[in-house]
Amino acid sequence: MSTPFMFEKPAGMRDTLPAYYQTKNTVRERLERVIGSWGYLPIETPALEYYDTVGTASAILDRQLFKLLDQDGNTLVLRPDMTTPIARVAASSLKDQAFPLRLSYHSPLFRAQQKEGGRPAEFEQMGIELVGDGTASADGEVIALMAETLKSAGLAEFQIAIGHIGYVNALLLDVVGSEDRANVLRRYLYEKNYVGYKQHVKSLPLSSIDEKRLLNLLKLRGGRDKLTDAETLVNNGKAGQALEDLKQLWEVLDGYGVSDYIKLDLNLVMHMSYYTGVVFEGYGERLGFPLSSGGRYDELLEKFNRPAQATGFGIRLDLLVEALGQTEELPAQTCIVFSKERRCEAIAEAKRLRQQGERVVLQDLQGVESVDELSGAFVDVQYFIGKKQGGSKDE
Repeated sequence: MSTPFMFEKPAGMRDTLPAYYQTKNTVRERLERVIGSWGYLPIETPALEYYDTVGTASAILDRQLFKLLDQDGNTLVLRPDMTTPIARVAASSLKDQAFPLRLSYHSPLFRAQQKEGGRPAEFEQMGIELVGDGTASADGEVIALMAETLKSAGLAEFQIAIGHIGYVNALLLDVVGSEDRANVLRRYLYEKNYVGYKQHVKSLPLSSIDEKRLLNLLKLRGGRDKLTDAETLVNNGKAGQALEDLKQLWEVLDGYGVSDYIKLDLNLVMHMSYYTGVVFEGYGERLGFPLSSGGRYDELLEKFNRPAQATGFGIRLDLLVEALGQTEELPAQTCIVFSKERRCEAIAEAKRLRQQGERVVLQDLQGVESVDELSGAFVDVQYFIGKKQGGSKDE
């Protein structure tokens, strides 16, 4: 194994420089204010979790987990998602609190990537989990809150695609008859490889009617009227319940006034296997891939011995900043340059300005190569040099 170059970083890791950090921090603060105003309380979980609990329940592919051993030989993982750790907390530290729980988070997540993949292995995610409520009102609240947070961040144009994993599963199983065959089709849908999906469907030994049903699944994108079209493809018990869920959800979203941001996408499949019902993704106009996602997961908490229905969403901060398409200017700062004879005066002036809310840099004259260059880096430069004081330096 070759030694890394001194400027290299592990695959998928990135440095956050001051201007980008400032932008990301501003966006985060906007999102936190909105989420808090809806009654969601922040929570933090450890960066390290046990593989046998959170690692296996997270639904993240095993090869994407960062694993390490503790001193007792237990396998640990760096937190790959937040839904699973929050489910663990809801079933342990919060087990005495009545449902529903409204929890929020802002955390870095870690997922190992192939070197040539170009995807981040560490990224920040903000989101919420509504645990213990299985109603359409809960689904609508979560989606409406996601829309509100995206608007508060300054995203003018965005769309939220909504589907139902129960409908997709019902149709695929009704046609192909087995989970293995259905999984192949789900993979094409998850990857949004619709050309591959069509080719695979046409290669299957199906009747012309069943082939058309699978191909028409791709047409179930659009407004509320697509629910009627969906009923013609499959209308068994599970599919019928899924469509009823979506009809009720649409009414809730109408009530929140966010239906203009919504479109139906009944071939939407998520990468997380624990989703059981309504699923959704948020898209910004500058991105061709989702910057936020979420859905209902009614079976995950059973793995932690506290069964409960739940739903939630997560927003990738890096993708949201990219969708906004702008980087903030660094905050204005005053620089006070001083000689050692007038250090105390300079310190006193810096203290006075900081008490007024200004950002102030104190700079010893001996540590500066060129005093003239400072005027281009700071909004204001004051000099405490020799006998003169104020806005000009000694001749």
